Amino acid sequence: MSCPYDAILLVSFGGPQRMADVMPFLENVLRGKNVPRERMLEVAKHYEHFDGVSPINEQNCQLIAALEEELATSGPDLPIYWGNRNWHPLLPDTLRRMSEDGRRSALAVVTSAYSSYSGCRQYREDIERAQNQVGPRAPRIDKLRVFYNHPGFIDAMTDRVQAAVSQIPAERKSAAVIAFTAHSIPTAVADGCRYVEQLTEACRLVIERIGEIKWDLVYQSRSGPPNQSWLEPDVCDQLRALHSAGVSDVVVSPIGFLSDHLEVLYDLDSEAAELCRELGIHMVRAATVGTHPRFVEALGQLIRERCNPGAQRTAIGRFGPSHDVCPEDCCLSGRPRPGSN
Repeated sequence: MSCPYDAILLVSFGGPQRMADVMPFLENVLRGKNVPRERMLEVAKHYEHFDGVSPINEQNCQLIAALEEELATSGPDLPIYWGNRNWHPLLPDTLRRMSEDGRRSALAVVTSAYSSYSGCRQYREDIERAQNQVGPRAPRIDKLRVFYNHPGFIDAMTDRVQAAVSQIPAERKSAAVIAFTAHSIPTAVADGCRYVEQLTEACRLVIERIGEIKWDLVYQSRSGPPNQSWLEPDVCDQLRALHSAGVSDVVVSPIGFLSDHLEVLYDLDSEAAELCRELGIHMVRAATVGTHPRFVEALGQLIRERCNPGAQRTAIGRFGPSHDVCPEDCCLSGRPRPGSN
């Protein structure tokens, strides 16, 4: 397959690999952000449950292996590099290695299906910063479009949710509720992007395939100061509300995440699950897409689409495919720009 790129770059959040990494990692994550230190220390304790090892590292390795197989089979057969925002392998180191390997033009696959500052624009800023550090020989890098409404992503999510719904006794399914979760972000940031709109559409597309069942879009993993407005309701607050309404079965589906990393495992499998036990709610947690074959195939299709400018740009639902090149005002941070009043 003819392709204008000579490499694929998987760009992810990063995570510590031992307890000694946890605080330096969190300091990287929170540098320049208005997050109380108490919150950072609280999150650091979450890692103690996993001996300081973030599951995201192994999951990214698994995704790379699955995508390598997909590209070897269906093309383009390109090498895949891996660089992170916050921990090793860090983006500048990866771009430096790509340059040394003679790579000149890469397509970045970011581990986020949605448009937001942290899920899109900040990754582009990270890539540009890394390119500047490497210098003139750094490879040119384009970013793959967001894929929240790609049929492969929706098929994979539907399969995960259906598997969870099947664990609810048949006689109780009609009264069950699906709580789709996503990372909360400040409302000022949400106002400058299509994050909520895209999440809502992805939930709707999954429900459209599953059939009639009640559902909510809720949020988790808030990290900002108490006086800052963030997207709500929080998943635990919603579970309490569902309990008060007499709901006894809930499927919690982290549709806003691609893998079962620490925020999913701790915030849902620990905190939300413990709350459900206290309330007497039967909770089933749906898996993320991970390396589901349809999701991996979708990434391959998106890569092949970008390699061929004349290819059909596949998307389903109400909004069509997202842009390939982000406009200047796409996914703003919500913070005042330097020099603005």
